[in-house]
Amino acid sequence: MLRRRDDLASILRDALFLDGDSDMNEAALLDQTRRLLEALEHDAIPHVLVGGLALLQYVDGRNTRDIDLILAVEDLPRLPGFVLRERNEWFGTGDCDPLRIDLRFTANSLFTEVAKRHSSFRQFLGTSLRCATPEGIILLKLFALPSLYRQGQIERADLYETDILQLLRLDPVTDESLLDRLRPHLSGSDLKALDEVLRDLRSRLGNVRRFER
Repeated sequence: MLRRRDDLASILRDALFLDGDSDMNEAALLDQTRRLLEALEHDAIPHVLVGGLALLQYVDGRNTRDIDLILAVEDLPRLPGFVLRERNEWFGTGDCDPLRIDLRFTANSLFTEVAKRHSSFRQFLGTSLRCATPEGIILLKLFALPSLYRQGQIERADLYETDILQLLRLDPVTDESLLDRLRPHLSGSDLKALDEVLRDLRSRLGNVRRFER
């Protein structure tokens, strides 16, 4: 059963406090969050919410300090108060102070596919935003895993695998279907490694189900 979370600003606030930003102005955070969400909805900016906030629509226990979006580069100037800090072809980071924004650009064909085929509208702070589905989030996290491992970001990779495991409990998608969708976007060696990751996650999922009986 999908979970509905309208307390987006509270999630961000709690994560920032945990990271030591205790001097953050909570009212400013809520105000900027509303401004951003209203711009996405009322200015009809094509977008998809992904990352930790999207994940929290389906599973509990995950915290996040960022808003993650799939967006077209040409729509960046339409985000109210947004300042771009870093950018490459597929990714960007910036902020709508005090909000931190991580971006995935539609120049990447997988991100476009997730936006078009694996997203639906959800409610956040009274606004209706397009949010990635469980399958969409799984695809994005699988796509990121090879790069994380090559960069030695083992803790983050472990977190992503745990996220995927939780989502696999909710979504009946098959490993074959996931790998087929990723095939145009990753090398053969990466796909083979992801196949092994998925096999391991399915085994762990089987252990969970045995204890749930």
